[in-house]
Amino acid sequence: MARAGDSGHIACAFSLIEVLAVLHREFLRYPDNDPEAADRDHLVLSKGHGVMALYACMAERGWLSSDDLANYFGDGTLLTGLSDARVTGIEATSGSLGHGLSVAVGLALAAARRGTDQRTFAIVGDGEMNEGPIWEGLLFAAHHRLDRLCVIVDENGFQAMGTTAEILDLGDLVGKFSAFGFDALSVDGHDEAALTEALRSLLESDSPRPKALVARTIKGRGVSFMENENLWHYTRLDDDTYATAIRELTGGSAP
Repeated sequence: MARAGDSGHIACAFSLIEVLAVLHREFLRYPDNDPEAADRDHLVLSKGHGVMALYACMAERGWLSSDDLANYFGDGTLLTGLSDARVTGIEATSGSLGHGLSVAVGLALAAARRGTDQRTFAIVGDGEMNEGPIWEGLLFAAHHRLDRLCVIVDENGFQAMGTTAEILDLGDLVGKFSAFGFDALSVDGHDEAALTEALRSLLESDSPRPKALVARTIKGRGVSFMENENLWHYTRLDDDTYATAIRELTGGSAP
């Protein structure tokens, strides 16, 4: 997708792909695999610029075609570089960082008031945690005991202009979530078995508190020249870097 659309944010997608794969494989419930089922769970990708990872999962479910992916970022396509609710299967338009969590909190509150067992997942970036609305949303969720809300932080240590530690160091996110009234855990965000175990532990808990999972990730994971290299927040692939990346990821050659 990144090569076809000559787009950035590929490293941002690589840091959260395992998180999304585990959610779609193990936890998100879509009756009859229908992304518009009335009693579906909800996923809000507040970190909207990681949307290529979500499109990949949606394609695995059969919601997007190979042609959709090949035309990513092209003329006439709905698949743009930020999460967009006009695409069936995406719950909220996001990318204005800090806002998606509030949408997720609203969905969780609505489900609680209806008395359904629907779960709501919100994925945010650690740089996004700098935003004030994030903390207002967390306080609101804890106050209303939205125990079926699960916030997942893609903690890759970077944001657009540098490291999170340099720009606004938030320190111990698990401790902060706990102080804000959440049950919180930290996990290796690239270990799918560990992700599954941690999410299951949180979601099966009888605690009335909302849930948070801090996923420790590597920006650009899987491609040596992208890993922890923040230039790849915006850098585009060319033919050479694309071919190298495909070889590293698959052991084969680029299609």
